[in-house]
Amino acid sequence: MNPRQIALRIILTFSLLAAPLSSDGQQPAKVYRIGFLVGGPATPASPEGARNREAFLEGLRERGYVEGQNLVIERRYTEGQDERAPSLAAELVSLKPDLIVAHGTAQVRAVKEATSTIPIVMVGVMHPVQRGLVAGLAHPGGNVTGLTETAGLEIGGKRLQLLKEAVPKVSRVAVLYYSGGQPEPRLWEPFQAAARALDVTYQFYGVKEPEELEGAFTAITKAREEALLVSPHPFTGTHAGRIAELAAKSRLPAMYPFRVAVEAGGLMAYETNQPAIFRRIGFYVDKILKGANPGDLPVEQPTKFELVINLKTAKALGLTIPQSLLGRADEVIQ
Repeated sequence: MNPRQIALRIILTFSLLAAPLSSDGQQPAKVYRIGFLVGGPATPASPEGARNREAFLEGLRERGYVEGQNLVIERRYTEGQDERAPSLAAELVSLKPDLIVAHGTAQVRAVKEATSTIPIVMVGVMHPVQRGLVAGLAHPGGNVTGLTETAGLEIGGKRLQLLKEAVPKVSRVAVLYYSGGQPEPRLWEPFQAAARALDVTYQFYGVKEPEELEGAFTAITKAREEALLVSPHPFTGTHAGRIAELAAKSRLPAMYPFRVAVEAGGLMAYETNQPAIFRRIGFYVDKILKGANPGDLPVEQPTKFELVINLKTAKALGLTIPQSLLGRADEVIQ
């Protein structure tokens, strides 16, 4: 081999060493780790819960994040018990994830108190500005952004209005709510205004443990309440089936904030399009993992609400739902 051939071979060898690896030998893509603190149960309590979980994963897949490939999701569940949120939030923060998705007001607050640096994507939160979770919807500031559960404080009044349309003779309504958190009276003001306008009186019945539900319904029956309105919270969502069962036993027409309750035999529900919200989480995860500051990402409000009515339950209660209301329902369960 002459000197020229030797030189060419040396150059070729170094060129191959310096060249990028082929697609078969590429360095593995970065694996992201995110936390997910959920206010509900580990196992979906309904087909809707399963749909929401799949919508969340689908929203991530649409943007290239596949669990088990380039994504690890650390999940923790409070099972509807807000007092468990701080310890679970601290546990997730200790894992140093790239971001944390938090579902429910107590869960978002717990993560926010546990870290000021890890980005937080919230979902399932009502009125985040009034609750001090973000500075504003357009400019949330800090390390929290995401999606609100309602478009405004008026949602409680709207639910009462729909319940009154379904059962026009109702004048006394029991309000079942989770009493384990801090009371926020100002958030009830639109509901109270609607009650005055509809000439409806109401009484609050608080529960914070599943064992208290039966006693609450006993008190509701004893007070001769004529209908039931269930306040949204992971606790009432987790135990929606039991609540619907007790409402049926007490022969109470009820308005729920979750369609899962209607699927379980409740009369009616008015809520946001949940799968669309859970799918949208992927947008925020993608933006943040690509370097966006959560405080600069506007908080989104829902634009679509769904009214679901169970006609079988209405018949069992001896009710005739007005056709004007049925015509506005997004789904009627026969």
